[in-house]
Amino acid sequence: QVQLVESGGGVVQAGGSLRLSCAASGLTFSSFVMGWFRQSPGKARDFVALISQAGSWTYYLDSLRGRFTISRDNAKNTVYLQMNSLNPEDTAVYYCAAAPRYYDDYQSQRRYDYWGQGTQVTVSS
Repeated sequence: QVQLVESGGGVVQAGGSLRLSCAASGLTFSSFVMGWFRQSPGKARDFVALISQAGSWTYYLDSLRGRFTISRDNAKNTVYLQMNSLNPEDTAVYYCAAAPRYYDDYQSQRRYDYWGQGTQVTVSS
């Protein structure tokens, strides 16, 4: 069956960096658009970033562009999220997700067929 397994979360001080990874199995990884979402306590799950199947184009939540970078390695069936200049507002559970193709409403969770279990990121002030 399809599995998406996130890793790389943890506790970091404000201003620090983290790199999240999401390893995929059970699907033809290179055929899927991959996304990252995050959910803070008491809030809805929000779109963070998306990368196309070949990695040739990316989209970001406007407020995160310049600090976060999404990338993928199709040979390793892995998608990454590099997060820099972290602040306490970035504290959340981060999820990776897979969609079978690009949709105009790519920020909508319903477009993604598969989800990981999430990894906690905590940014201390």
